[in-house]
Amino acid sequence: MPSTVKNATLLLLGRAAVRAHALLGDPAARVVGMGSAHDPYAEYERVRRAGVLVRSRLGLYLTASHEVCSSLLRDPGFGVLPPNALAPVDSTAHAGGRRLVNPVEESFLVRNPPDHTRLRRLVTPWFTPRGLRAQAATVERVVHAHLDEVAARGTFDLVGDFAARVPIQVITELLGVPNADHASFARWGSALVNAIDGVRDMGEMRALHTALREFDAFLDDLIAFRRREPGDDAVSALVSREDLSREDLVATTGLLLVAGFETTVNLIGNAVLAVLGDPAVRERLVADPSHADAVVEETLRTDPPVQYTVRVPAESTVIAGTRVPAGTPVMLLLAGANRDPAVFADPHRFDPDRADVREHLAFSSGIHYCLGAGLARMEAAAALRGLFTRFPDLRPAGRVRRRPSRVIRGAAHFPVTTGTVPAHATHRHPIVEITG
Repeated sequence: MPSTVKNATLLLLGRAAVRAHALLGDPAARVVGMGSAHDPYAEYERVRRAGVLVRSRLGLYLTASHEVCSSLLRDPGFGVLPPNALAPVDSTAHAGGRRLVNPVEESFLVRNPPDHTRLRRLVTPWFTPRGLRAQAATVERVVHAHLDEVAARGTFDLVGDFAARVPIQVITELLGVPNADHASFARWGSALVNAIDGVRDMGEMRALHTALREFDAFLDDLIAFRRREPGDDAVSALVSREDLSREDLVATTGLLLVAGFETTVNLIGNAVLAVLGDPAVRERLVADPSHADAVVEETLRTDPPVQYTVRVPAESTVIAGTRVPAGTPVMLLLAGANRDPAVFADPHRFDPDRADVREHLAFSSGIHYCLGAGLARMEAAAALRGLFTRFPDLRPAGRVRRRPSRVIRGAAHFPVTTGTVPAHATHRHPIVEITG
């Protein structure tokens, strides 16, 4: 059977099985099988009501408990699981007889110690507080340059014309990427991240394979360029390491580029949705742009870009009174843990002034705490300050189209207008178009 037909068949069978389990009420199937416009937070609450640790017929456990999620993220006895390990098909791509490296699936993001420790340590210096302070002026410059571009249009796509362009330009400058093409980066990033929880159909698989071929060629050229002309940047530092294999070099460089903007793109979009949906928050932000930092933090708590992750115990262990065999995946519903009433009072209310707003797990915890958390916070806050200072009457101009991934939550297309809001208008969340 040709591989394309085989993969298409497996995808259909896999989706049918998940759908069947979801109809029977299986909690994991309901989470991974829901449409992208479906409210995921209702499903997380369903899991919470079922118990601290809930078993799925799909062979894993789920938890929305902040205490359990936080504990397992910090526990060295639990390791990471590759993003597509639970997917029904192998989406590996090849070109010219060579297997292409997928930075999302083969970098230190999905490695356990000692490989994780070794590779992460190489790039940490560029993301320390001191290193990020040096980027503050760059972030402000980039934000205002792109606001200048969209100001003349009146109506623009918040994602494609702004939220994606800002972090792409910042991370490419930080990593020393010459003449970066933001459109290509946005396309590669979307294809890689949309497939992080497994491709859903053959169209997504083709898009993923195309992105991998193009990104692999780009990374090879970038690495060759930095070998010829090294600079004071992370890629040059990685290239200078003789102990790195080509696969590790490509995966680490690719991860820094993709992860360096994908989280921020979705964070900015989710934050703007929250502000446009709450007149009091908008009014406060317009009056006091410094409030942007608190708005970003509460967005990370209530609507984080990364919704869940998976951990696997190396040995049989007991979690919340339940014996979990070694190697059994545990789905940590980070976005559900962020709304745990045992930690956050009135957890579903958007309240940037809450005292414990930074207790969320949006950036994970433990050794896999997001390396770019500080940069994402800085960029998102600068974006909000710039947007609502420049355009205090910013409002939706059409439907928001969500990206299809269940792991990554954000808008793929978000039309807005900068015009004056009529006196009779109200600020409401725009209608979300179903895409998955």
